[in-house]
Amino acid sequence: MTRQELVANIRKKQSFLCVGLDTDLKKIPEHLLGEDDPIFAFNKAIIDATAPYCVAYKPNLAFYEAFGVKGMMAFEKTVKYLKENYPDQFIIADAKRGDIGNTSQMYARTFFGEYDVDALTVAPYMGEDSVTPFIEGYEGKWVILLALTSNKGSFDFQLIEDKDGERLFEKVIRKSQEWVEKASPRGGAEGTLMYVVGATRGEMFKDIRRVAPNAFLLVPGVGAQGGSLEEVCKYGMIEDCGLLVNSSRAIIYADKTERFAQVAAEKAKEMAEQMAKLINRK
Repeated sequence: MTRQELVANIRKKQSFLCVGLDTDLKKIPEHLLGEDDPIFAFNKAIIDATAPYCVAYKPNLAFYEAFGVKGMMAFEKTVKYLKENYPDQFIIADAKRGDIGNTSQMYARTFFGEYDVDALTVAPYMGEDSVTPFIEGYEGKWVILLALTSNKGSFDFQLIEDKDGERLFEKVIRKSQEWVEKASPRGGAEGTLMYVVGATRGEMFKDIRRVAPNAFLLVPGVGAQGGSLEEVCKYGMIEDCGLLVNSSRAIIYADKTERFAQVAAEKAKEMAEQMAKLINRK
């Protein structure tokens, strides 16, 4: 999916909501456990209920890999269901891959070639040759680099300053844009790279925008983690939105009865309505 197509869908739906499919068999409604594939049954119901209110879905691979072959089959079925029934949805595989070049090539082939998702989260710690294999030769695919996350441990490394006062997350963003310009001329970094920035960072979105003024940002942490949607938009929204705000638990686990999908739809609609107001205000 190109940037233009993603932005067009955001404007059409007046929403930049991404629904996280962190599907845990210990948390889904009990009546689904009798299904042949309870993970997919849950995902399908959530997707059908929330699709009118979001523009993206983000399956977290850890929740599928934990169940071995059956879990990965459910992931594959989920991606296929989305592509066949909701082709306007942006599909993010939240897998946080990244390794030496030939290994990253295999990861890229897995997610962009075999599963054909639109985007993959990637850890940048190993540098240029671990990231560029996800960029070279994959037209219309996106790399979403971890930049400034919302977990407690992010303070261990991401905010460390070098002798010039540049923090590690700023260096990651700046350097990665240079990698893309060298590796692929297709639309430059703005049509290839997104960055993960935690919603709990608030005013630090201003710092992100100084080094990546036009990049799309994938923003977890709104909802169950307590991030402020208003604050994210105040400091992070740009002319064509430039945001995908993810909500997982607050939507998909809002109810554990047979009404779970309906309640999920209500929660997604509430968030989409807030987003529409913020888009129009901007």
